[in-house]
Amino acid sequence: MKRLYLVEPVVALYAFSSFLIYPLVQQYVYRRLWEQLTHTPYPVSDNTSRCAPSNISSNHTDFHKDVQKQASLFSLYSEVLSAIPSLIITLVLVTYSDRGGRKISIIMPLIGTLIYAAAFLIVSFFELNIYLLIGASFLSSLFGDIITFLGGCFAYIADLCHDDRQKTLRMAGVDLMIGLLSGVAAISAGYFLRDAGFNWPFLTSALCQCLILIYAVFILEETVKKTPVDGSNLDRPQRPVLTQLVFGLYQILARASSRCKRVLVLLLFIFTSYSFAYLGGTSLVTLYELNEPLCWTEILIGYGSALSTMVFLTSFAGVSVFTYCGVPKLLIVMLGILSAVLGFIMVAFAKTTALMFLVRIPMLLCIMPFPVLRSVMSKIVSKSEQGALFASLSFLESLFSKAGSGAFNSIYAATVGWYPGFAFLLATGLLIIPLSSLGAVAFIGLDVTTEPRKAEDSTSEEDSRAENNNDTSPLFIVSSINASAAPC
Repeated sequence: MKRLYLVEPVVALYAFSSFLIYPLVQQYVYRRLWEQLTHTPYPVSDNTSRCAPSNISSNHTDFHKDVQKQASLFSLYSEVLSAIPSLIITLVLVTYSDRGGRKISIIMPLIGTLIYAAAFLIVSFFELNIYLLIGASFLSSLFGDIITFLGGCFAYIADLCHDDRQKTLRMAGVDLMIGLLSGVAAISAGYFLRDAGFNWPFLTSALCQCLILIYAVFILEETVKKTPVDGSNLDRPQRPVLTQLVFGLYQILARASSRCKRVLVLLLFIFTSYSFAYLGGTSLVTLYELNEPLCWTEILIGYGSALSTMVFLTSFAGVSVFTYCGVPKLLIVMLGILSAVLGFIMVAFAKTTALMFLVRIPMLLCIMPFPVLRSVMSKIVSKSEQGALFASLSFLESLFSKAGSGAFNSIYAATVGWYPGFAFLLATGLLIIPLSSLGAVAFIGLDVTTEPRKAEDSTSEEDSRAENNNDTSPLFIVSSINASAAPC
């Protein structure tokens, strides 16, 4: 069977199967906690909101506060327990992929997601204790998570694309696939839940994961040729995976000039601080929509989640247009961060359904910083260090996204009684940190790849010089970009 160098179908199906259940996870936990704490059936309404006058009683406000607090704490426990295993697996898998192949860092998270979906199906079908789901999260994290999966996909793409502009667009294309298919899945999930309950979405997600595994194992071609066991490599000692990881991360900084090190550290800081604030804040949106005065139904949550995933499409379009027009890359990052700032401010004061839907408009470009920062950092390091770089990015993104989700869920549980929007205002304030760090990078400039790297082999130097021909301009100076990039 002929194999394909095409990872986008894996990303597309993974996004559909994952986002088919992600909007339902908090709703399922919320409904089960409501039944346990109030000893009453969860109020289901055909109206646009469960806060309609016929649904309001004197105790409903207190019920909502109690359930909101317990649901946010449930998310906190789940995130904390699964954080450490997934972080370690992310580092090991993506770094090992430099010599063991990229597919292992793609296939392992698919197995973990299959376990996660199957666990939800079993708990839902047999109505088992919902705290078993925390154990399922821990078990699935032993195979990595979505950050591990995306880290492997980005390293796979970096192997295929040597042109800087093409690499940026194809990495943004991964975000586009996530946005399109997750939007379709989010809308489907609401109607699925209304007409068939929780069991069928969980079953559908598990079946999709099986299809993705078949494609990834038997059809997707490997980009990294494994080192032969015999031959000249017999005399070269093989490092353990964790030693290779530390060595790879050390080599990225050791071979770089001092100016390049400063730029890399600053870019990593911008990437991680934005991940913490943005992903932490957005993790609360579904809980916020379930709370008074919105009290959204599953259909409204489905449409809201679908509109939220449209930011992947609009951010891809933004990256494509801005890159084609020669807009400096960190200016694109700044526009994306400002987009998130405006959106969180609106969420904090959204008290009506119409305003909550309008929140998605200022956030249309908020995904742009992720692919652009990945592309910039990928260009700075050599081709042989791509796996170590993306392992570091995957580890840091996973660490700070889980830390952000845990921190914001804890803050939300403490503040939901007096002001639910406080956590979103806090996220807005934290986004000032990556914005201010952009100024430091602007002062240094991004033309650090023109400087010699230490202890590089001749091939890496030639690759670096070839890439520099595409973009050697400082930050806020517009660079000339070829409109017709070579295909990957």
